[in-house]
Amino acid sequence: MNFSNILVQWYLQNKRDLPWRKTSNPYKIWLSEIILQQTRVDQGMAYYFKFTAHFPTVFHLAKATEEEVLKLWQGLGYYSRARNLHFSAKSIVKDFGGNFPTTYKDILKLKGVGDYTASAIASICYNEPTAVVDGNVYRVLARYFGIFTPINSTKGIKEFKLLAQKLLDPSIPGTYNQAIMEFGARMCKPQNPDCNICPLNNSCVSLANNIFKSLPVKEKKLKIKKRYFNYLVVQTEDNKTIIEKRKKGIWINLYQFPLLESTEEIEVNQLIGHEKFDELFNDLNVSVKLFNQTMVVHKLSHQHIFTKFWIVNTPTSVKFSLNWGEIERYPVPILIDNFLNEYKSN
Repeated sequence: MNFSNILVQWYLQNKRDLPWRKTSNPYKIWLSEIILQQTRVDQGMAYYFKFTAHFPTVFHLAKATEEEVLKLWQGLGYYSRARNLHFSAKSIVKDFGGNFPTTYKDILKLKGVGDYTASAIASICYNEPTAVVDGNVYRVLARYFGIFTPINSTKGIKEFKLLAQKLLDPSIPGTYNQAIMEFGARMCKPQNPDCNICPLNNSCVSLANNIFKSLPVKEKKLKIKKRYFNYLVVQTEDNKTIIEKRKKGIWINLYQFPLLESTEEIEVNQLIGHEKFDELFNDLNVSVKLFNQTMVVHKLSHQHIFTKFWIVNTPTSVKFSLNWGEIERYPVPILIDNFLNEYKSN
């Protein structure tokens, strides 16, 4: 029995009962694939149910405001996925009359959709023989065939795609693609793979040579950038505050408290002396207190954000008109959401 047949047989006996596997609706498959990018299945499941309940069709998603979509996405991270999802929904309605594109080539044109997602949708929904290559697939192929080409190099991306396409069973491309991804997620795991019970263990190159812990290979990551955020949390005497809409960066169009970004950690006297602080509070008698004595460190793939939340108590002012109870209506980064939950409980 060959590699592909073994994987498919294993999958049919061991596959998880996941909601997106009970449908061939390309809209719902697309939703699941976008949600599961950079997200664990157990975390993504709740968001899948929320999105399919709020936006049961692509028309519902297209009609929503971006703010509504971002609010529903809140806590999932990588918010460009949500913005691209919304943009593409409107494109599907406008350019395809609400009918999801039916070929790999057309699916690939959707904003936020790359080779992997287009291949998954095309194979699962339309039986198009296009092989998926995600992190799980890289790992399975690198280990089984003993491939040391870095998976994040131009050469590696091409080499693994060609190999995946060669191994694909064209008669059942959707099933095969799901099989190899499931196998990587549950059997050939990043840490502690289940080699003893693996149905491929008698022909796996990396197991035979005891090198499976070294595979797959990745080129060295870029240096992590450190950033220092100081949020000004206004608390007026009549329980009002202020938030702003971000105009750039990874959290674009999400809301936050007024932000002072510094090149290093700052103390209260440096905060008060900052131009933005003076601009916001120059005519007010304020008191400032640090909420978190230990900086909150929010880690992203390419940067670490060291954060302080400064509570600024002020008199009533027309500058600050948002009722505290209304903040929950706005989409915010998880960093802000975590603070709000802690602040409310104090």
